[in-house]
Amino acid sequence: MVLLSLVASHSDIDLETVAKISADASQVASVVLASASPIAGAVTLATCNRYEIYCEVPQLEDLSAARSEVISQIADSTGLDESTISTALVSKSETEAIEHLFSVGAGLDSAVIGEREIAGQVRRALNEAQAAGTATGSLVRLFQAASRTAKDVGSRTSLGSRGLSVVSVALDLATDLSRERDWKTKNIVIFGTGAYAGATMALLRDRAAHNVSVFSASGRSEAFVASRGGAALDESTLEAALESADIIIGCSGSDHRLMAADIAALDRGGRPLIAVDLALTHDFDPALGALEGVDLIDLESVRMAAPDEQAQSLREARGIVLGATQAFAAEQRERAADAAIVALRRHTQQVLEAEVEKVRAQHGCTAAAEEVEFAMRRMMRQLLHVPTVRARELASEGRADEYIGALETLYGLEVAVPVAPSMKNQASCPVTGAQGAGTDSVSRSA
Repeated sequence: MVLLSLVASHSDIDLETVAKISADASQVASVVLASASPIAGAVTLATCNRYEIYCEVPQLEDLSAARSEVISQIADSTGLDESTISTALVSKSETEAIEHLFSVGAGLDSAVIGEREIAGQVRRALNEAQAAGTATGSLVRLFQAASRTAKDVGSRTSLGSRGLSVVSVALDLATDLSRERDWKTKNIVIFGTGAYAGATMALLRDRAAHNVSVFSASGRSEAFVASRGGAALDESTLEAALESADIIIGCSGSDHRLMAADIAALDRGGRPLIAVDLALTHDFDPALGALEGVDLIDLESVRMAAPDEQAQSLREARGIVLGATQAFAAEQRERAADAAIVALRRHTQQVLEAEVEKVRAQHGCTAAAEEVEFAMRRMMRQLLHVPTVRARELASEGRADEYIGALETLYGLEVAVPVAPSMKNQASCPVTGAQGAGTDSVSRSA
């Protein structure tokens, strides 16, 4: 596996640019795999403050072409020019990409350090890629390792033990801005029914909020409240709910944006309003904050208000991430030796069987013949031991190519390096579009 990640996050650029890159870019992974690019697999991780895509390519020399293809497809899907996207996306490869994903999953790269919500988003990104058929085996192992690392950070350090998250910090800000700090009496309207809306509902229950209504432009509010509580809103009941609302919370990121003019036109009788916009692409018009009696909390507000975690906890967490990164990278390098070891064993097995057949032909199934065969097989195992160990040692040092080259030179072997199945080597049914398994491989020969 050669890994490439392209990252646009709050750590490097403003959230407006991240939002523009994220817009309509959810299908980029499927599109690049269906193109003529060298990309074998891809997983997209999109959250409230980042857009990242992780790709697997066959060789190091394919990284540049893979990056160009992803940028081109994001440009096509968002309408942004390629130079803007190229400037915004930070490229990471190999160990750097692994460490970054592990840090992200553990909440070390979040606006709220140590937040636990991101770990769930990493898992969902993998699940969605698997469902879409864009995740190779290597990428599956990478994201699963990121999830394990996040659990280790959560269980072995005090980082995140306070339960802080983007949502919790936003609700704390809303509490500070409220005249009445008791959430029991507040009328709350949530926009959206996704993961952030679910996390918001859970935290509102913890704060004993009772009067919660949910609006979904896609019509999913009934199903959402059926399992989480609250009242479902539709277009006919939304206006009345907004007129009596104390707090509105945007979690959808849809095209249905609540405008400042919409709020200004309501008969609210001077009632103060707090608008919490957790959507990267803005559920609420930024001009809402300029209206009299309206306070607007957005993701930038959350980032500025997020408390710093303890330095010792951060050091411990980063140590866990670094250790997990090194272990995963070593494991991947050792996997590179597997094909070479298999080729060598297959070759020696063929030579051994040919010689055994000669012994059987000359001596038959006698005790002497069996002793000779046993001795030959024991000698072959002993002869293969050192080359096998050496293969894994060289692979762990990133020198598997040297070993493969030696086998090709000494024995004239072809070492077949399997390419994980991807959409580009699967045949589609012309009627259903269902994908069939591919069996392509790349062979290296002397």
